[in-house]
Amino acid sequence: MSKKKKIGTIIIVLIIVAALIFAYFKFFKKGAKNQDIMTDFVMRGSITSMVEGSGVTKTKNTETLTMLSSGTCDEVFVTEGQEVEAGDPLFTITSTGARSLLESARSNYEGYEKKLSAARKDIAGLNLSPKYSGKVINVVKLNPGDEVYKDAKLATLIDDRTMKLTQYFSYAYKDCFHVGQSIDVSVPELMAVIEGKVEAVNMVSRITKEGSKLFSITVSLPNEGVLTEGMTANASLNVNGETVFPYEAVTLEYNRISDLKSTVTGTVVSSKLIDYLEVEEGEVLVVIDAENADNEIFELEKALDDARTALEKAQKNFDNCNAVAPISGKVIGLSVMPGQEIPENSVLVTISDSNQIYVNGTVDERNISFVKPGMSVELNQWGNMTFGTVETVSWAANINNGVATYPVTIVADNFGGQIQLNSYINYTITASQSDDCLVVPLQAVRNSMLEDGTEVKILYVRNANPEDVVTLAWQDEEIPADFDPVVVEIGISDNSNVEIISGVNEGDEVFTQYIQEQYWG
Repeated sequence: MSKKKKIGTIIIVLIIVAALIFAYFKFFKKGAKNQDIMTDFVMRGSITSMVEGSGVTKTKNTETLTMLSSGTCDEVFVTEGQEVEAGDPLFTITSTGARSLLESARSNYEGYEKKLSAARKDIAGLNLSPKYSGKVINVVKLNPGDEVYKDAKLATLIDDRTMKLTQYFSYAYKDCFHVGQSIDVSVPELMAVIEGKVEAVNMVSRITKEGSKLFSITVSLPNEGVLTEGMTANASLNVNGETVFPYEAVTLEYNRISDLKSTVTGTVVSSKLIDYLEVEEGEVLVVIDAENADNEIFELEKALDDARTALEKAQKNFDNCNAVAPISGKVIGLSVMPGQEIPENSVLVTISDSNQIYVNGTVDERNISFVKPGMSVELNQWGNMTFGTVETVSWAANINNGVATYPVTIVADNFGGQIQLNSYINYTITASQSDDCLVVPLQAVRNSMLEDGTEVKILYVRNANPEDVVTLAWQDEEIPADFDPVVVEIGISDNSNVEIISGVNEGDEVFTQYIQEQYWG
């Protein structure tokens, strides 16, 4: 064989080997892949979004009676499984502890009521004010920042716009005096006689050392600013041309006198107390900052709430000595019998109203906006079909593995007892439905973002109208060359399709995904 023929043979062999290697890797090597595109068309049809799940059936209303105190069961009027009406007698129990517990709880509650009332009155005194118009004397000098203590006397308040005196006369003249009568009052220090008025006739019985029996009258005098406490005064009355004098002279008294006291402990913010200052009723004289007053009120309010709760429990416990059914329903638990000794904190009976049940369900974030209270729910318990209603929808999501679900409550009537309690039941909610709408497969819709950062839903459309094609901020998958991104607005969806509200037309071909073909040798 010539040298040229040898070289030609070698070249042919190499070509055949290369072809075999290519064929091996393309058609025979395990795991080799070939990509075909999958497309679909925008079609007109109907779509229904369903929410399905399961939950445990519970009674809508269940009441349990518990005995907090010990006692002895006297009589029982019901049996387990019996239907009862609200108010039906259940049993009687003798318990001395129940009454003691109630009395103690009531006393505790009333005690906190009084403390809170007193504290509120005290805190009202943060702005110290007179309860009547008058004059302040014997004042304590206060500066901002000074500490004052509860019940500390800060001044004396006197009402000297009217003065009073009490004088005694012989019973021989008891019929000569009456309330409202004008009477002359002599004030020697002023060398003046002032007209007063009888405010009261007091038929007391004062016996003098001479053996005379006396009654008294109370006289008020207007004060033009010249009368003061301690001045001597005598009231006299002209009777049939004769002047009737009192048994003895007396001294004038202020109409009213009282102490101004701080009702709280705190720091002085401001004070305008000055001796002999004329003040008006309600005028703020001292402002006190009681830092702990609000905390004291808060603590007492909390203690009162706790005491109220304890009283309600004690009252209910006492009522359970002669227990009646709190609701209509079935006795599903009874743990007492006549003669039984009942320890403290014993559960006595449970009554359940099984005429209405509820189920706790969940709705995914895709459908939650469509589910509303009042919507019908299909219920299926072991092939037993019935219907309920969505009662509540919560917008507080539960997040699990990046998926948000929202709690809903479903209620259903169970007057015939067809629904088994405390058992699983399947529910189906028709969240939404659209007829004669445009639909595409779910996998055709992508989440993407435009160059300006706007988040959008897109379809890749074959030979799309150039005016509808958009530019994306990025593209993280390979898309066939003749498919372009078009922004669409979507509606409801089911497990396979999604409604297209706008963006494409019926008959448009859209890219869904690549088909990965496997060849095995």
